Amino acid sequence: MQRLRDIDQRQRPRSRHGDAALSMIERTGLTVSLEHLSFEDVIREAGVARAAVYRRWPYKGLFFSDLLKEFARNAPAAAGADGRVSEEAVRRIALDRIEQFATAEGRHELCVELLRLGALRDFEAMHASLQWRSYIALHATFLSLTDNALQDEVQAALAAAEQEFNDRIAQSYERLATLFGLRLRPSLHTGFGELATHLSATMRGFVLTAMARPDLARRQPKSGILGTETTADWSLPALGVATTALAYLEPDPTVTWDAHRLTAVRDTLLTTPQTPPTPPHTDGRRE
Repeated sequence: MQRLRDIDQRQRPRSRHGDAALSMIERTGLTVSLEHLSFEDVIREAGVARAAVYRRWPYKGLFFSDLLKEFARNAPAAAGADGRVSEEAVRRIALDRIEQFATAEGRHELCVELLRLGALRDFEAMHASLQWRSYIALHATFLSLTDNALQDEVQAALAAAEQEFNDRIAQSYERLATLFGLRLRPSLHTGFGELATHLSATMRGFVLTAMARPDLARRQPKSGILGTETTADWSLPALGVATTALAYLEPDPTVTWDAHRLTAVRDTLLTTPQTPPTPPHTDGRRE
């Protein structure tokens, strides 16, 4: 019994200590820290003269401030997953299944398939990326920076990176919509920028949650998803992205799917993906 009491007494201070620490976190939040980086190790890995480094950054705090700003500006581009529909995959798969553009059902099936594949690719790339995890962590913690000027600069860098990132997603989905003869639903009174923001937030939410719940990445064969007739492997992130995109989009009634349009689509897909021409929007009824 005495031994149990001794154990209990030892555990109580730990519990109070933990409660106190948690209370402090609740009051102040988690903080940004680069303490795991050694300034001297960075100099050695860079292979530059130590004197030259110290001339530019007289003390390491200046260097780490610049590093945070640089990371905030460049992390999305460096992470290898940008939230866009993979345009090379769109081009390749759509060319392989070009005949599906001839019917409304075929176009819908193909569009859903491309959204599914793109979401699976992006989720896996973002979930595996240390850059993305650090970037998300910086978003959550930069307000804890005690240097107000640095906090403002990091916030501005994050905002600029986010805007550029969002613009790329918006342009990608606008090209996808044009290819499939889709438009934003007029009743939403919104633009592709808002669609991109919604898609990005959806994907990031899944990426963040999956760090603690890896089961979210599990793929399961499902049939009849979003009105399709095929069976395919779906994950919750892929379903979330596809349903969000299609909630914003609808067939454009001004697009006529005639021989001229189908030829233009083929020409678009055969063109270098970086600068695809836009298929014409002709007046008329969609099939």
